[in-house]
Amino acid sequence: MKTVLITGSTSGIGLGVAIEFAKEGYAIAFNGLEVNGAEIAHQVGIEYGVKTAFYGADLRNADSIYEMIASAENEFGKIDVLVNNAGIQFVSPIEDFPADKWNAIIDINLNSVFHTSKAVWKSMKANHFGRIINVASAHGLVASEYKSAYVSAKHGVLGLTKVLGLEGATCGITVNAICPGYVKTPLVEKQIAEQAKAHGISEDEVVSKIMLQKHAIKEFVTTESLGKLAVFLASDAASLMTGIALPVDGGWTAQ
Repeated sequence: MKTVLITGSTSGIGLGVAIEFAKEGYAIAFNGLEVNGAEIAHQVGIEYGVKTAFYGADLRNADSIYEMIASAENEFGKIDVLVNNAGIQFVSPIEDFPADKWNAIIDINLNSVFHTSKAVWKSMKANHFGRIINVASAHGLVASEYKSAYVSAKHGVLGLTKVLGLEGATCGITVNAICPGYVKTPLVEKQIAEQAKAHGISEDEVVSKIMLQKHAIKEFVTTESLGKLAVFLASDAASLMTGIALPVDGGWTAQ
């Protein structure tokens, strides 16, 4: 039995990824800030018949990250796959961008990826097997206005992915990134409603004119498709894929 630890896995993309790994029989170490995170992890375990545990580590705190990894390795014996999924967003022109928002985004979206990867590296190296999968973004490849912290963090994640891909190449560790376009999660659905109200337009217009404007294929990315791709990257079939960024963005970055 293999174990996957997924940050930010009690909602949205992370939960979708967790479900796909559960379908494949992986034991799952969940992480998130939802107050019912332990219940979510337990229910996935019951539904798919896999071992689960929940860790509420605050990814802004490096000590909490190392404690989480140590606890998960103690609970499951080892971590075979690490999925760095947790992320936050804040949108503002640079002249108004609050420093605390910048710091929080860099901490959660970039610094935590460094710390989790460092924390699992020694045991993965000893086992001569490891898969690190970073959920980056199309914004790791291109930029948009008013997203200075998010774009900077996601570009940094791709740089880190390349470096660790090279460092892991001789010891059975692969490191890759997935770069989604817009994904229809509960958070995005809330944003659609809020933007419709703010701009005085319909929710359909928000989707077509704002959300999916840059998608050549005018559809949202699904959490299921991202989960299936993560499972593939964790498989033996992907053993020669490392240090790369895979766009799943409806053709956004092809333009």
